[in-house]
Amino acid sequence: MRRLQTLLSRSFLGHQSHPKSTAMQSQMAEKKTTVCPVGDETAIPLARQCLLNGEVIALPTDTVYGLACDANNEQAIQRLYEIKGRDEHKPVAICVHNIAALRRFGQAAHLSDELLTRLLPGPLTIVIERTSYLSNRFLNPTTSKIGIRIPDFQFMSDLCAVWKDQPLALTSANRSSAPSSLQVSEFQSLWPHLGAVFDAGRIGLTEERRLASTVIDLATPGYYEIVRAGVALKPTLMLMEEYGIQARKIL
Repeated sequence: MRRLQTLLSRSFLGHQSHPKSTAMQSQMAEKKTTVCPVGDETAIPLARQCLLNGEVIALPTDTVYGLACDANNEQAIQRLYEIKGRDEHKPVAICVHNIAALRRFGQAAHLSDELLTRLLPGPLTIVIERTSYLSNRFLNPTTSKIGIRIPDFQFMSDLCAVWKDQPLALTSANRSSAPSSLQVSEFQSLWPHLGAVFDAGRIGLTEERRLASTVIDLATPGYYEIVRAGVALKPTLMLMEEYGIQARKIL
């Protein structure tokens, strides 16, 4: 408990203010970010507290390392975009705990439980129309759709469980247009801007993992569109054929 309090204090003191742009870079450079192994007993409580504080954290997924924050926290989403250097016109996905939560935040009445449980959890992002439970006006303001993930990774599953049924915004841990990260050292330049970094070592043995999740648009009943090929394209296409869902366009 004492160790967790120390880690939380370090994280809080480093984020009492949030200067912008150049000011943020110079002041945050002085902050020492906590790097916590995912197997540490304090990892999940620390991650949860960082999220409650409105901070952005780095964590492993079943594809690449990601940046995550509370998806319904307006300031946290703005901070996520700033750290990422991402144009707000480029959508950010959310991560949820289970199929029930996916249905809460996305309009998925036309997708059967059987299909969704064949697709998820796993390295797949399903794009559907959002519901009113995603109330953050800064989350993907240029589209009514939302990409939803249920990663097949124990740390993510445990974190989503303690975060209850609330969504986490999730994007890859790198600056926009830079390569995805398979180990925490690859995005070390972002550490000073984060509440904490959760380290699972190198995730994946091949460079193919950097392709990240397959992104499929299933918003239109009976049709799909591949938005990004990713690492799970082949099995996803096989399931589309099995369930009689037709392609609109393959990029």
